[in-house]
Amino acid sequence: MYAKLETRTFLALLVGVSLAFVFLLKPFFGPIFWAVAIALIFHPVQQLLVRRLGERPNLNALITLIFCLIIVVIPVLILVTSLVAEGVSLYQQIQNGDIRPGEYIDQVNQSFPAIQAFLAQFDISFAELRDRAVSVFVGGSQFLAKQALGFGQNTFQFFLGLALMVYLAFFLLRDGSKLIELLIRALPLGDERERLLFAKFAEVTRATVKGNLLIAIIQGALGGLIFWILGITGALLWGVVMAVVSLIPAVGAALVWVPTAIYLAAVGEVASALILTTFGVVVIGLADNLLRPLLVGRDTKLPDYIVLLSTLGGIVMFGVNGFVMGPLVAALFIAFWGIFIREFSDGSDAG
Repeated sequence: MYAKLETRTFLALLVGVSLAFVFLLKPFFGPIFWAVAIALIFHPVQQLLVRRLGERPNLNALITLIFCLIIVVIPVLILVTSLVAEGVSLYQQIQNGDIRPGEYIDQVNQSFPAIQAFLAQFDISFAELRDRAVSVFVGGSQFLAKQALGFGQNTFQFFLGLALMVYLAFFLLRDGSKLIELLIRALPLGDERERLLFAKFAEVTRATVKGNLLIAIIQGALGGLIFWILGITGALLWGVVMAVVSLIPAVGAALVWVPTAIYLAAVGEVASALILTTFGVVVIGLADNLLRPLLVGRDTKLPDYIVLLSTLGGIVMFGVNGFVMGPLVAALFIAFWGIFIREFSDGSDAG
């Protein structure tokens, strides 16, 4: 009896201390998560170095981390900085009256009056829709301006998080396999189940970050390129916006280039509108269908409706990290239920 009390007390304290440790790490959740993602994505590079250079954990991890910084971290920092600068410039132009989004929408309405008639069939007010579109446009540019101000005020916090991410990524690259084996020994779920779940975690994280993020970057780059070729103002900004909306399933870069093509047609630039539409459908639109099976693989792909719901829910709950965490939680949910159905339901049927 006393032994059971000791065991229960120990387990209660173990849970309590573990929860306290999780809350202790909560402020650094973002850097920790991305350090884990870096370690998972660049693990094949680490293994390649092991085969070429032998067992040199520190050197191999350092080379892998430098490779990651050069091809991923530094370009992303440059891109984000450029995006914020473009957003601030756009907001200033709107405030100064150089850019008037409401007039652009009115121009489209005057050129294509059928749009207003079509919306009226569904009791949708064009004026109200126009006001909301202008509000979203101005709000987005104002958000970027606030982010620029916040970045300037929280520079130390930003670079602290970045340094922590790089620091943790080094040790996870070096000791990741040992940590996984330690967790498998510690968790009371059964080694086979734990290995399956860890494999699913790694698989979905790699697929989401490597696949979705890379495809979004490619679509954004293609969109920004065609905007620049056509002489559209803020090509870099709109390219990044297209990359961001490409992360959300069932929306994609068309949310940006379709209204732009309509506006170009409305102001008489029919050739530019046709070029943008053709490029958007053929090049930008097909990039996802052609590249995703190659980069992600069909076996790891969740159903489209699950991806949509989990991505949107993840963004609401976890912010920008949610585009990875949402599908990850959904994949683990499906994996857990798959294990339950396979092991418990089959056993009950047999009984």
